[in-house]
Amino acid sequence: MGNFDGDSGTVFEQSYATTNGNGRVAGANGIGNGAANFSPPEKQELLSQRKFSAPAYTEIRTRRCHSKPTNDAKSPSLINYHPEKKSISNGHASVLSESKPNQAEGKLSPEQEHFQKTSFEEVPLHTACLTYLGFYLLMILGYINQLLFVPKVATEKGREGYVKLYDAFESFYSRYVYRRIKDCWNRPICSVPGEELTLKDRVTDDYGWSFKFTGTETRCLNLGSYNYLGFAAATGRCADDSEESAQESGLAYCSSRCELGDNEQLQELEAQTARYFGVEDAIVFGMGFATNALNLPSLIGPNSLVISDEKNHASIILGLRLSGATTKVFKHNNMRDLERVLRQGICYGNPKKGGQPWDKVLILVEGIFSMEGSIVRLPEIIALKKKYKAYLYLDEAHSVGAMGSRGRGVTDYFNVDPKEVDILMGTFTKSFGSAGGYLAGSKKLIDFLRTNSHAHCYAASISPPIAQQILTSMKTIMGEDGTEIGRKKIHQLARNTRYFRRRLAQLGVITYGHEDSPVVPMLVYLFSKIGAVVRTLTTRHIAAVGAGFPATPIMEGRIRFCLSAAHTKEQLDFALEAIDEIADDLGLKYSRKPRDPNPVVY
Repeated sequence: MGNFDGDSGTVFEQSYATTNGNGRVAGANGIGNGAANFSPPEKQELLSQRKFSAPAYTEIRTRRCHSKPTNDAKSPSLINYHPEKKSISNGHASVLSESKPNQAEGKLSPEQEHFQKTSFEEVPLHTACLTYLGFYLLMILGYINQLLFVPKVATEKGREGYVKLYDAFESFYSRYVYRRIKDCWNRPICSVPGEELTLKDRVTDDYGWSFKFTGTETRCLNLGSYNYLGFAAATGRCADDSEESAQESGLAYCSSRCELGDNEQLQELEAQTARYFGVEDAIVFGMGFATNALNLPSLIGPNSLVISDEKNHASIILGLRLSGATTKVFKHNNMRDLERVLRQGICYGNPKKGGQPWDKVLILVEGIFSMEGSIVRLPEIIALKKKYKAYLYLDEAHSVGAMGSRGRGVTDYFNVDPKEVDILMGTFTKSFGSAGGYLAGSKKLIDFLRTNSHAHCYAASISPPIAQQILTSMKTIMGEDGTEIGRKKIHQLARNTRYFRRRLAQLGVITYGHEDSPVVPMLVYLFSKIGAVVRTLTTRHIAAVGAGFPATPIMEGRIRFCLSAAHTKEQLDFALEAIDEIADDLGLKYSRKPRDPNPVVY
C-alpha cells in the first residue's frame, strides 16, 4: 500500500492498484518547535493521551509481563538501544564487518534452489475463515452506516450523460473500510528516511475523516523504507556532492532531454549506468516507477503479446493498458504455467486478427516482487525465452543494489550475462537513495527510445543534485571511490536479511518470500490486525508498512518490513523483541513449521 519514501512528504502513499506506489521524501532533518517544548517523559505522556483520541483509534499497549525473551532479546546491546536516545546516523555506521555476499550458491538446479529457499506457507483454515468473516463484517457495517448516515463528502453533480469519475465500490471501500485504519497510512515524516526517521504526530477526532497535528514528533526505527544500501542520509559523501551540485547547477533544468534538459552530467550518468550493468547503453528518466507506464507503450504495440507475472507492479499494469497490447497472466513464479501460456499464445496467434502471428512476444517480470518478497526464477525464464524466441523485460526496481555480490541485481545474483535480458528497467529511488529510473540494453534499443519515448521527449530531466546522488552512490557501490564502503554495504544487507528472516522464523510468524530478499512480508491476515500491529509498533518507536486489500488478496493482509545495510544488530534485535511480544498479544504466530531451537548467529 505504500512506503516511507512517498511523495509530498508523506510516509505512505495509498493506491487502489495491485501494489504500492513509490517516490522519495527529501525532508528536513530536524525536530519541530512543537517537540522542543517537552522533555522525553512529558512528550510520551502527551502522545499516550492524544495520539488516537477517537474511540476507534484507542492506543493498543503490549502486555510485556506475559512475553518471553527470545534469543539475544535481553542482551546489553539491545537494552541500550532506543530510537529516542540515538543520534541521526550518516548511513555508514553499520558496514564495518564482513559477511557472506548475497549470491545464488549454484550447487542445486535453479528449480531446486528456488523451492528450498522460498517460503509461501499456507494460511491455517480457521484463520482463513476468520479473515473472510471479519472482512465481510466490516463491509456489512459499512453498508449499514451508509444507509443511516449520509457522509459529508463531495458528490458528482451535473454530469448526466458522462461516465462517473469514481467507481462506486472504490468510494465505498475508501469511506467505510479503509478509513477505519487510515491513521496507519499517509503518515508524514520530517526527516531523511534513513535507518531511523521522525514521524509527525497527529490525531483524529472524527474516526479517520480528518487529522490534525499535535505539534509533537516521534523518533522511530525505520523498517518501512526502500533504503536498501543506506544511502538515504543527511550527511556523508553523497549528501555533500549533491549539495555542491545544487550550488553549481541549480535545482532543476525545467525542460525535457530533447530540448534544454540535456547536459554532460546526465550523459555521464547514462554511461555509468551502462557500465554498471554491463550492457551497451542506457537511458535515464526523471521518474521512478512511471518509467514502466511511460515507456511500455513505446516498446510494444497492439499486435504484441505480453505475458506478465500475476504479482507484477501496478505501473507495469498501467503501461500495458496504455500500450493496447494483448496481455496474458501466468501464476506467480510458476515456470510450468509460464510455458503453457507461451505455447498457447504462440500457437493460436492473435485472435483479433484471425490467428495471425504476433509482431512481438514479451515476457515481463520483476527481480524482487515488492509485496511477496520473492525473487524471479531468472535462469529458467531465460531458457524459456530462448526456446520460444520471445523478448524479456526485467523490472529491477527492488533488486538492483540489493541483490548479487556486486549489487548489480538478479542477473548478478544468478551470475547471468545481463545481455541475455533484452530490456533492463529499474529505479534510482531505492538502493541509490535518489529519484528517477532507467532502461538499459542494446544501443539499438536505447537509440530507439531516445527518439520515441514519451518520458524522454516530454518529461522533465533529472535535476542536478538528484543525478549527482545517483552518480556518487553508484561509484561507491562499484568501488570507484577508492573505498570498500560499497562492498561492505552489500555484504551487510545480506547479513541483516538472513538474520532477520531466521529470527522471525524462530518466533513462529509466517513470512513470505526468498531467504535472500530484503523485502520481508509478515502475514497477519485479518484486516483489523494490520492496524493493530502498525499502531502498536509505533508506540514502541518502530515504523513499519501495513498492506491489505486491494494491494493484496483479501485473505493475505501483512506487515512489510524492508531491511537496510544501515541497520545494526542492536536495531534488529530491538524490533524483533517488540514483534515477538506483539505476536503473542495479537495471536500472530500462525506458522506450523518446526522451529530451530539453536541461537541464530549474526
